[in-house]
Amino acid sequence: MTTQDTAASKHEAEQEPSSSPLSTFWREVSTFGFVGAFAAVIDLGLFNVLIHGALSDKYTTAKILSGAVATVFAWLGNRYWTFREREGRPVHHEVALFFGVNGVALAVTSAWVAFAHYVLDVTKPFWVNVHVVLGIGLGTLMRFVLYRTVVFGKAAEQGAPPTHRDAHEK
Repeated sequence: MTTQDTAASKHEAEQEPSSSPLSTFWREVSTFGFVGAFAAVIDLGLFNVLIHGALSDKYTTAKILSGAVATVFAWLGNRYWTFREREGRPVHHEVALFFGVNGVALAVTSAWVAFAHYVLDVTKPFWVNVHVVLGIGLGTLMRFVLYRTVVFGKAAEQGAPPTHRDAHEK
C-alpha cells in the first residue's frame, strides 16, 4: 500500500460519520427530543394565540387546531430528521401509523391524568400539572419506542412494499 493509498483511506474514514447502533440511538433520542420540544412550543403558542384572538371562546377548537399543526410538524421533523435513515414504508402507511401512535399516546396521557384525579384524588392545580407532565412522559416514551420500531422501522427489510425511494435506487 502506498502513502497515497493510506492517506486516501484515512481521509475516507474521517468522512464517514459514526454509525454504530449506540450512536444512532443517541442521535435519534436527541433529535426526537428537540422535535418534540419544538412541537410543544408550537402547540402551546398557537393555542394561546387562538384563544386570545379569533377563537377566544372556543378552547376545544383552538386545542384541536394547535395540536393538529404541532402533530404535522412532529411528523415532518421525525420523518425527515430524527428517523431519516429508517425509510421503508410508503408515506401514507407511515402517516397513518404515526397518527395512530399519537392517538394511543394521547389516550395513555389522558388515562394517567384521569387515574391521578379520580383514583388518587389529585385536585390541587400544582399536583394536577405534575401528573400531566408524568402522563406526557409516559406517552413520550411510548411514542419514541413505537416510532423507532413500528412507524419508521425498517419495514422494507421485512417484506413491505417498495417505496418511491427504493424504485429510484435500483
